[in-house]
Amino acid sequence: MLLKRDELLENLKSETFDLLIIGGGITGCGTALDAASRGLKTALIEKWDFASGTSSRSTKLIHGGLRYLKQLEIGLVREVGRERAIVHQLAPHLVTPEKMLLPIIKDGTFGKFMTSIGLWIYDALANVEDEDQRKMLSKEEAYALEPLLNPETLEGAGLYAEYRTDDSRLTIEVMKTAAHQGATCLNYIQANNFIYENDQVVGAHCEDTLTRQSFNINARYIVNAAGPWVDELREKDGSKTGKGLHLTKGVHIVVPHHKLPVRQSIYFDVADGRMIFAIPRGLVTYIGTTDTDYDKDKDEVVANKEDVAYLIEAINQAFPNITLNIEDVESSWAGLRPLIHESGKSSTELSRKDEIFESPTGLISIAGGKLTGYRKMAERVVDEVVDKYQDKYNQSFKDCYTDEIYLSGGAFDHEEEVKKYIEEISEITNQLALPGYLPSYLVHNYGRQTQIILEIFRNNANQDPEIALAIAEASYTMQYELAQRPNDFFTRRSGRLYFNINSLEKIKEPVLQLFCEYFRCSDETMVQYRDVLEKRIQAASCFN
Repeated sequence: MLLKRDELLENLKSETFDLLIIGGGITGCGTALDAASRGLKTALIEKWDFASGTSSRSTKLIHGGLRYLKQLEIGLVREVGRERAIVHQLAPHLVTPEKMLLPIIKDGTFGKFMTSIGLWIYDALANVEDEDQRKMLSKEEAYALEPLLNPETLEGAGLYAEYRTDDSRLTIEVMKTAAHQGATCLNYIQANNFIYENDQVVGAHCEDTLTRQSFNINARYIVNAAGPWVDELREKDGSKTGKGLHLTKGVHIVVPHHKLPVRQSIYFDVADGRMIFAIPRGLVTYIGTTDTDYDKDKDEVVANKEDVAYLIEAINQAFPNITLNIEDVESSWAGLRPLIHESGKSSTELSRKDEIFESPTGLISIAGGKLTGYRKMAERVVDEVVDKYQDKYNQSFKDCYTDEIYLSGGAFDHEEEVKKYIEEISEITNQLALPGYLPSYLVHNYGRQTQIILEIFRNNANQDPEIALAIAEASYTMQYELAQRPNDFFTRRSGRLYFNINSLEKIKEPVLQLFCEYFRCSDETMVQYRDVLEKRIQAASCFN
């Protein structure tokens, strides 16, 4: 489905919507999908790019939050544990099974008995299938599975099931699926203030942040799903009372896989009692995360030298034969968790539950929650909108059925069908003399939409293959995914800034040129795009 910005913008200006959603992260996009699929005329706006906040900066796992069992968050663990399997079913190319190794170390957070019981409860809460249920390993079995572990402190391990994803691609596919269901979704649209009628919110004064043009959007109900910016919109509404957000920063670093050659994902103890992930992904391993209070610029969240040093030290302590240093870090990302503030609790003690706030003006705000639970968060907030709508307008809507809606690109019945499709794509890429890693990369990013990208590639096949592929990908994202700026492609559509930053040196100028030709940009804009990209590369790979 082609997404044309001019048409979408005109639709925002001319229609009166049943529901306007502010915020294009996973919660907002999930809410747009739920609402549109039930029959509400739905609009979604995002002031920057989709997933440009928290939803592109997580640990990129669809996981149940094992550590929340320690906080007795039984309901949360049950819900997100069961949601893992649903999201995997909806997009098996994008949400893939991942075995997680939990080493049991001397004087560590989890002993053998508590690990066994904890993982058993975890599996039971999440209704994990028999073949994927936890397996307890002896010291010898654990060390054979992961020889990088310290044999002096290792006492055994638990092996359990999780799922890996690309958070920004998941968000974008949910957005596209919402558009298929009839929602009008547009990035680079900022809500500057609200419109009221009889003291009730009935729209928003907006600005196109690309053109600086102002316009209004009219809607019967508005959901504020702005993540870390939720409280700012509540303040604009004059309704920020009671509970508010507590923002914490989480940092991840990326190193070449040969520098930390873990054989599978590992969730391990560090000296201060936190747990850290080390996750192999293609040619790299990424490590995270930190959890520190944050009160600086929410639009410029970056890793600093202290964050990076903390993660490097954690790795070097856990794996005695590994000696990482700051020069080994190829890339990084940092994001904010919009947690609900609770007096007297530290950031690590705060609940990851979501919460809905309704103001006297009718503005509905949702905050908190986890990536994994996006679909249930959306269901809860749309249920609230539907109840109000039915009471006022006496109109009924369908119940939530987003657990049955395949995400864009993900119409696969199961994991084996994804593998078969990768094999089919491999035959094509072999004929085109493309590198062997590409079929898996393309299918796990784009699913069956890979065919469109390869067709575009064929039209540019007289160029260097790596450049031609980047141009094909970028072309696809501009036409079908509303990528408006080069950084949208390099960071959120392809993940290259994080997971293949070295490839940018070769492809960045051709892709910059493509964007400027497609959008008919001036030479001055081309310079601005180049400067922004260089700053993003610098922020991801250099630390102050």
